[in-house]
Amino acid sequence: MSSNNQNSSDVNHRVSLITGDPKKAIRVLSVPMIISMFLIMAYNLADSIWVAGIGPNALAALGFINPLFFIVIGLGNGLGAGATSLIARCIGAQNKKGADNAAIHSLIITLAVSVVLTLLILIFLPSILLLMGAGETVDLATQYGQIIFGGLVLFMFSSVASGVLRAEGDAKRPMYAMAATAILNIVLDPIFIYYFGWGVSGAAWATIISASIACLLMVYWLLLKGDTYVSFSRKDFKASWKVVKDILMVGLPASTEAFVMSVLGVVLNLILVITGGAEAVAVYTAGWRVVMMAMIIPIGIGTAAITVAGAAYGARKYENLSTALTYSAKLGVGIAIVTGLISYIFAGNIASIFTYSSQSAFMAPSIAAFLQVMFLFYLTVPLGITASSVFQGMGKGVTSLILTVIREVVFISFFAYLFAFTLGFGSQGVWWGIVVGGGLGCIVAYIWANIYINRLKRIFNY
Repeated sequence: MSSNNQNSSDVNHRVSLITGDPKKAIRVLSVPMIISMFLIMAYNLADSIWVAGIGPNALAALGFINPLFFIVIGLGNGLGAGATSLIARCIGAQNKKGADNAAIHSLIITLAVSVVLTLLILIFLPSILLLMGAGETVDLATQYGQIIFGGLVLFMFSSVASGVLRAEGDAKRPMYAMAATAILNIVLDPIFIYYFGWGVSGAAWATIISASIACLLMVYWLLLKGDTYVSFSRKDFKASWKVVKDILMVGLPASTEAFVMSVLGVVLNLILVITGGAEAVAVYTAGWRVVMMAMIIPIGIGTAAITVAGAAYGARKYENLSTALTYSAKLGVGIAIVTGLISYIFAGNIASIFTYSSQSAFMAPSIAAFLQVMFLFYLTVPLGITASSVFQGMGKGVTSLILTVIREVVFISFFAYLFAFTLGFGSQGVWWGIVVGGGLGCIVAYIWANIYINRLKRIFNY
């Protein structure tokens, strides 16, 4: 009896967190998310380090699988965002049945999408890899990819289940699952790759077994333990195309955003190759890894904002919605100033990490210069991420996608071309294109979100 009371108390605490003070909710929810993302980065890095010991072909095989894998993971994260948004809106509207039904639908959609994608990818994987230029590494890449994509449902289910938990204010358990996955993967990698002598297949199996642990934890927490706000009994399920549409209207555009950013990467690499050759691409690739690490914090804050904005929108508390937007942006910019200054001041030291060998030492000054220019980019990124996240929270996934396309395709591509070719800046023009185009795009997104919320407040006399 006391256990049930404790569970009920925990649920009430989480629900009151996301429906109460938006500032507190964003702070509490964002920290576990940020830690989770650093853990993901750690175990991806560990994979690369251990596989690199096998030889360059094995590392290249991973390089060909990773873009495909990240597109698929982007779809899982997108569906997770769709689930978070709809469930949080139902919780805000005090619609328990709607939240339960949305949670069940999100898991069914995930399983269906996982099965279809797994079959398609496994059938066409060798052909896709050859089109990507895998060449002599195609056999190794296929060997690794067949195991990874064979367990696709594990990654997709964990992403969406994490989204369900975050929707009700529980960001800690997804973090625990990610920590278990990361630590186990780092431990199993050398055992499977070298001790058992399985090579790249060993790396793949280490990843699959680690992901299984996260998946089993999610199944236990959501379906067996019964201490969540949402419940998954058959009586709670009522098939509805409207619910499917609501999830996909956030999920698919959010997934497409990851693809749009991948396309931008291809465009920028092309400009860099033309203006500065392989060296320019190497400088950008090394520097961008540091930028992506710095962006983890605003992305974590943005993920928290999806839940808080969803709950506020569902409850028609538009003042809370406005607070979620402005506070997330201020918090993100404040942290960006600190991380940006660290990156600017210690740019030379950071660059030396990527240029420790005699063959790459000559790139250190260029990487350091890139990092110092990116200081300006850090300052505006939180505005764009926050705006997109708040729109996703309100269920306006298409608006979020439009803002991403404007920022990535229109502004950054245009200014990168303008600075690199028209104004003759060369490869450094790409850097300034990211700063100016990305900055303008993020500011436009933030203004757009403010206008939209202020219009809601006027309509409903706030």
